[in-house]
Amino acid sequence: METEHEATRRYRSIWLSDLHLGTRGCQADMLLDFLKHTESEYLYLVGDIVDGWRLKKGWYWPQAHNDVVQKVLRRVRKGTKVFLIPGNHDEVFRDFIGLQFGGVTILEDAVHTTADGRRFLVLHGDLFDAVVKYAKWLAYVGDSAYTLLLTLNTWLNAARRRFGFQYWSLSAFLKNRTKKAVEFIGNYEQALADEAKRRQVDGIICGHIHHAEMRDMGGVLYCNDGDWVESCTALVEHADGTLEIIHWADEVRKRVAARQPGQPGGTTQKAAA
Repeated sequence: METEHEATRRYRSIWLSDLHLGTRGCQADMLLDFLKHTESEYLYLVGDIVDGWRLKKGWYWPQAHNDVVQKVLRRVRKGTKVFLIPGNHDEVFRDFIGLQFGGVTILEDAVHTTADGRRFLVLHGDLFDAVVKYAKWLAYVGDSAYTLLLTLNTWLNAARRRFGFQYWSLSAFLKNRTKKAVEFIGNYEQALADEAKRRQVDGIICGHIHHAEMRDMGGVLYCNDGDWVESCTALVEHADGTLEIIHWADEVRKRVAARQPGQPGGTTQKAAA
């Protein structure tokens, strides 16, 4: 029997982005766990799902990455409406806008109406990143440095697991403490909020910068669903239209704690009489 922490969670909509399948930094096992424990009527894949930049440099595609693709396609067969909105790392899919592959519809962007009637523009967000848009060579350089950091992150977490510690993102930690990174994120968020106002929608849902966030910006609800190489986050819509950011690494920690006797929320065994 499934426990409270292990039961399947049913949402109206789920938004995932920046999976970066095809890279060593992709937290595929964590993502598979998320897909195992959730269901939805709508699933939006908001860009950088497959990392074409990395795959061009060297092929890396373990079984877990293939399992992610198969789980998504299985959702299509079970009736979930799945949409793919390409990003800069999987920009090759932009050549197929309007087509379907395996039941997955490829769109340039989308407008999603929540259960409570709000309209949200859904796009990856790379077109609002000046580096990607106007200096792509610099974006490639930055990607290489970022990949190195993710490799260090992978080694660090392998050591942490060996000593019984949970997943922790070195790259996210450094990003949140770097002034230039914080400034870039702020400028990016404002640009997306301005686009939502221009398109006359209630909010915007995006990815790209690997920084999950949900906040009001001048009457527009800015939502970033995060990523699956650093934060392991998703944006979900509940049946009543409420939006929430799910931090899946935290959910896994709760589940592990619930299984450990003597821990808060865990089970305890009665002493023999």
